[in-house]
Amino acid sequence: MEITVTGRKMPITDALKSYAEEKIGNSMKVMDIDPLIAEVVLHMEQNPAIACPAVCEVTMTAKGHIIRVEEREEDMYAAIDVAAAKVLRQLRKFKTRVVEHKTRTKAETIRTTAEETDFDALMEELADDAVVREKDVEFLPLTEEEALVQIDLLGHDFFGYIDRDTDTFRILYRRDNGGYGLLKQI
Repeated sequence: MEITVTGRKMPITDALKSYAEEKIGNSMKVMDIDPLIAEVVLHMEQNPAIACPAVCEVTMTAKGHIIRVEEREEDMYAAIDVAAAKVLRQLRKFKTRVVEHKTRTKAETIRTTAEETDFDALMEELADDAVVREKDVEFLPLTEEEALVQIDLLGHDFFGYIDRDTDTFRILYRRDNGGYGLLKQI
């Protein structure tokens, strides 16, 4: 178990570092998952209009899966406490779904095909927008169930991956009315 505590545009005191290591470390010890690596990034928002300027970001890597939590509070110690509680909840979810292979009811997967999507209308909507951010990502070969676990652990609205069985690119997304959708490469 490895914990790294850093500050973004702020110095980290020894007391703050030891507090973060203790709280996040206790959450990690309870679940007893090896190997488990945690990166804790602490920073304060400079805008005085923001009600909760203290931010604690925790990113964990466990057996090839990424668990991420970000919490904002008025005080840095409170942000660390809330983030530690969320980390514990995410680790429990990880352990029950991935490590112990508990049976669970699989969310209804609705598959969307290219015929149902109006790409011309979508392109007209996006014509005025510009690319704001680019990110390089490695797409891992996963099964559909592993992708469902990843989208839940990351808390994202979508997740791209390579299907392990067919070697095709797929995008799993969370639908507004519940459930998940799957875009498949033809």
